Amino acid sequence: MPSLNGKPDVIFEDDDLPYEEEIIRNPYSVKCWMRYIEFKQNGQKSILNMIYERALKELPGSYKLWYNYLRERRKQVKGKCITDPSYEEINNCHERALVFMHKMPRIWLDYCQFLVSQSKITRSRQTFDRALRALPVTQHPRIWPLYLRFVRSLSLPETAIRVYRRYLKLCPENAEEYIDYLRSVGRLDEAALRLAAVVNDESFVSKEGKSNYQLWHELCDLISQNPDKVTSLNVGAIIRGGLTRFTDQLGKLWCSLADYYIRSGHFEKNDYQLYLLCCIEAILTVVTVRDFTQVFDSYAQFEENMIAAKMETTAEMGQDEEDDIDLELRLARFEQLIARRPLLLNSVLLRQNPHNVHEWHKRVKLYDGNPRQIINTYTEAVQTVDPIKATGKPHSLWVSFAKFYEENEQLDDARTIFEKATKVNYKQVDDLAVVWCEYGEMELRHENYEQALRILRKATAIPSKKAEYFDASEPVQNRVYKSLKVWSMLADLEESLGTFQSTKAVYDRIIDLRIATPQIIINYAMFLEEHNYFEESFKAYERGIALFRWPNVYDIWNTYLTKFIDRYGGKKLERARDLFEQALDGCPAKFAKTIYLLYAKLEENYGLARHAMAVYERATEAVEVEERHHMFNIYIKRAAEIYGVTYTREIYQKAIEVLPDEHARDMCLRFSDMESKLGEIDRARAIYSYCSQICDPRVTANFWQTWKEFEIRHGNEDTIREMLRIKRSIQATYNTQVNFMSSQMLKATTSSTGTVSDLAPGQMGMDDMKMLEQKAQQLAAEAEKDKPKPKEKILFVRSDTSRSELAELSKQANPDEIDIDDDEEDDNDQGPEEVQLEQKSVPTAVFGGLKDD
Repeated sequence: MPSLNGKPDVIFEDDDLPYEEEIIRNPYSVKCWMRYIEFKQNGQKSILNMIYERALKELPGSYKLWYNYLRERRKQVKGKCITDPSYEEINNCHERALVFMHKMPRIWLDYCQFLVSQSKITRSRQTFDRALRALPVTQHPRIWPLYLRFVRSLSLPETAIRVYRRYLKLCPENAEEYIDYLRSVGRLDEAALRLAAVVNDESFVSKEGKSNYQLWHELCDLISQNPDKVTSLNVGAIIRGGLTRFTDQLGKLWCSLADYYIRSGHFEKNDYQLYLLCCIEAILTVVTVRDFTQVFDSYAQFEENMIAAKMETTAEMGQDEEDDIDLELRLARFEQLIARRPLLLNSVLLRQNPHNVHEWHKRVKLYDGNPRQIINTYTEAVQTVDPIKATGKPHSLWVSFAKFYEENEQLDDARTIFEKATKVNYKQVDDLAVVWCEYGEMELRHENYEQALRILRKATAIPSKKAEYFDASEPVQNRVYKSLKVWSMLADLEESLGTFQSTKAVYDRIIDLRIATPQIIINYAMFLEEHNYFEESFKAYERGIALFRWPNVYDIWNTYLTKFIDRYGGKKLERARDLFEQALDGCPAKFAKTIYLLYAKLEENYGLARHAMAVYERATEAVEVEERHHMFNIYIKRAAEIYGVTYTREIYQKAIEVLPDEHARDMCLRFSDMESKLGEIDRARAIYSYCSQICDPRVTANFWQTWKEFEIRHGNEDTIREMLRIKRSIQATYNTQVNFMSSQMLKATTSSTGTVSDLAPGQMGMDDMKMLEQKAQQLAAEAEKDKPKPKEKILFVRSDTSRSELAELSKQANPDEIDIDDDEEDDNDQGPEEVQLEQKSVPTAVFGGLKDD
């Protein structure tokens, strides 16, 4: 075998013969060569390299062979000094490979990385350039990251800048990376140029997610903080261009411009003046409070620092007259700046919204003590504010303007302002109405009564073109004649200053225009009543009733009926009844109570008692459900006073039937108490028995205690037992409810001797279910047996017959009879005591107006 590179011949072993024979048969098969290489992988490196060289001689265009060969050769020199000659041999191998593999980016990348690791700067740069020339442009993005990382690692900014410039021609969207590099190496002028180009490119999209404003702000910071290094740009024009584009972020841009003027001239006189002008211009142009705060704080801080520096310089170098004057001027300017801050801030808010009425009023207050400025401010305000767009009440500006002249005793000027204010096209009619009212009140304050009347009559005059009050398409001047505010003030003035006929004409006109309110109607009627025109006042009430519906008409009816009764009493009783019937026709239940009581009082005082009782009876059905109980109480009280106590029995019965259970119990207790006072014990007991149907012993313990005390006073052993039987029956009836019944059955079952459910909670056997069913059936049977009679009308019997019947019933055996324990009778061991029945004489008031026999 011939030698390679002067080395001795290679001697093959017997194991190599099969591979050699296969290669001889297939010299152009990559698989054969790869199997041979894989077999010799762990052998001598020289033999492995020789086999690679033989294979590449036969197959010079195989990427697989070249890639594996170059990788193997690089491994062989790993860890050696970069000055070792073997590095150059491997470099030559890469060069030979690139003769055939110059379109393979992987070979170029490996070669470039290998050269970079050898610190061969020039050769690496040239190899990168050769790679970019050899590879198609679609493969360049694989080369550039390595190339840029290589040039950034060098302390040769000029080389890196030239490489970046070439790179940005291919990938201009990565300009931010280049700008960051320029700022890191101190090339701020070119960084500013590149950043300005990026900001002006509307199609540029930041890969770091920055907005155009953020990039612009970076540019402003860069050029304002480094005015001596950035010389290729017109800083003032750039920042002012940003001011026109980003109107919502003016504060930072103005501060950047001011900062540039400070840093560029080192506080020289010209640059200082430019800074002051810049700050003043910024304060006068910003439109947001945030921007104003930024600029003003920066300006104030600068002035304060300048004054401190000037004072320190003067203290060190001595004072002269010129320095004293300069320092005084600076202090005066600083004090004026601080004093003008509220006014400047108000100007910012007005630039933001010139139609803000509240801010105009605040501006007037800021000029307090300066009449000329106040007049100018009011004039500017009324000329600037558009009533349609105004925030607040635009008419208040005109009114305040006129009052300012009034306070300074210039009534003619105030009248002129009011006259102009009445011609403004306000958004709402109420604004113009307020202007007219204020105009009239000003004349009243100066005792010009005729002038005030003339103004309000002019305001309420019907225009040539009538319009509806809510028709927004018409100007407010054509609709103000329907403003109730102006008419109300005119009515008040006519009552005070005008004649009866003129005042009456005003009220009639208000009603004809259908703009009256219930209060206007009542005022009109009261006015007529004061002048003794009673029938006219009643007609006014009638007109108001025709205008309104319930519930608005309630106050009119209430006042009308009261005044009518006070005027005529019982003289025109039929007319009064007709009025009450009209009022009650369609009257809601919410307002019926007062009218019914007034109606009943009329009948009591001037009519018939039975008519009054009929009214009370109607009232108990017409009022709201919540007020029926109170109405029945009044009905019962009045019936007892007029007809006697016995007349109230039917009322009590009806109340018990109609009222809900809660109030029915109260009525039953009162009814039974009345009967017991009259000596009708059986009647009282029957009422208690009836009421027990709606009294659950668990809830209404008070009722059962009352009944028990009643039986102790008036009953005997049998009646007490009957009461207890009823109580037990009622309790069983209420226990049949589903939820309560189930809980009671479970409690009764579990409290007895142990069952299967005690051993296994949550699981019931058949025995437990049977016990529950039996218990339920037993309770249902007892409830059915002791079930009281259904709720119906109470039937009374005479006490003498009922006593004999109860005596007969008491002799019968009672299966449910129980012994009374110590809680019921303390002397149970001594046998039942005889209950002493008290007998009282019937009061004469019971029989009403009957004469003595």
